[in-house]
Amino acid sequence: MFDVGFSELLIIAVVALLVLGPERLPKAARFAGLWVRKARAQWYSVKSELELELAQDEMKRHLQDAENSIKAPMQALQQDLQQTETELSRDFENAADVLKAEPEGEPEASNPASAAPTEAVLDDADATPNGSEQSKPEQSAADDSLDETAPKQGALW
Repeated sequence: MFDVGFSELLIIAVVALLVLGPERLPKAARFAGLWVRKARAQWYSVKSELELELAQDEMKRHLQDAENSIKAPMQALQQDLQQTETELSRDFENAADVLKAEPEGEPEASNPASAAPTEAVLDDADATPNGSEQSKPEQSAADDSLDETAPKQGALW
């Protein structure tokens, strides 16, 4: 700030001694030291406040960036969710319209799973749909021994 060397300080001290005298010079030196300390403390206070404010601004920017990086995917997910919700509600409305459009007396005829079976039920594993028995190939003795240890069809464990 001020470029004051030793020679300038010596000249200021000699002038102060001549002007103030030896009795008031120690008081003036203490007073000047007090003002220098206050000025220095004020400077450090301003400097620390400035650094703190800059750190807070940097932190706010960092938090804003983090918030933006979180908000963007959340907004995309919300849009996808709303789109899926509208599609599902549309599909449910279409399904309700289809169910309302069916005549009351014909739901069984339109649903093949609920219709009564027209073919004969197979009673045995070897029977055909028309009730005739199929011929089985001859089994060897080894197959007979395996059949005794193996569970029969339809047996519970």
